[in-house]
Parts: sequence; structure tokens; C-alpha cells
Amino acid sequence: MAKLDAAEVERRVADLKGWGLRGNAISRQFEFRSFPDAIAFVTRLAFDAEGADHHPDILVSYKRVTLTYSTHSQGGLTEKDFDGARIADGLASAMLKSA
Repeated sequence: MAKLDAAEVERRVADLKGWGLRGNAISRQFEFRSFPDAIAFVTRLAFDAEGADHHPDILVSYKRVTLTYSTHSQGGLTEKDFDGARIADGLASAMLKSA
């Protein structure tokens, strides 16, 4: 998968609510109602990431989860990173609506 150019990265980041560009990566913090909810989100996301063979960096701090996506083999961002971000957004949205 090819690395996206800077203009394409900026356009795509602008289309993702809550995500920001951090060097050669995109990052977003999610906040859940409880620590178990945060861990449930991470667990569900882990299965999606494994299926896509593309894994974000994940930081859990109580009920907050910070995700960072980058394609290290390409030295920047690819379509896979934005796919992962959209999957995470959908999963978080579904979990927050259902509780």
C-alpha cells in the first residue's frame, strides 16, 4: 500500500472528526463511561485490527483510549490507517449509543 502525499493526508484528516495529524501518524482520544467499557472497545478493535493485519498503537488511561495509526513500513500514512480510523470511530459510536 502506497504512502499518501501530504495534501491527501490533510484532506483525509479533515474528514475525520476528532482525529489529528501527529507527525507521520493520525491520533484520536476516545472517552468511555468506565474502564471496563474502554477495555471492551480495545478488545473489539483488536479483532478488527488483526483481521486487517494493521495494528494501531493503543494507550489506555482509565476510561480514555488513545489510538495512533501509521504505516511504519511506508514511513507515513496509507489508506489502511484511515480505514482503521473509520473502523474505530464506528465501533466507538456503536458502543456509546448502546450503553
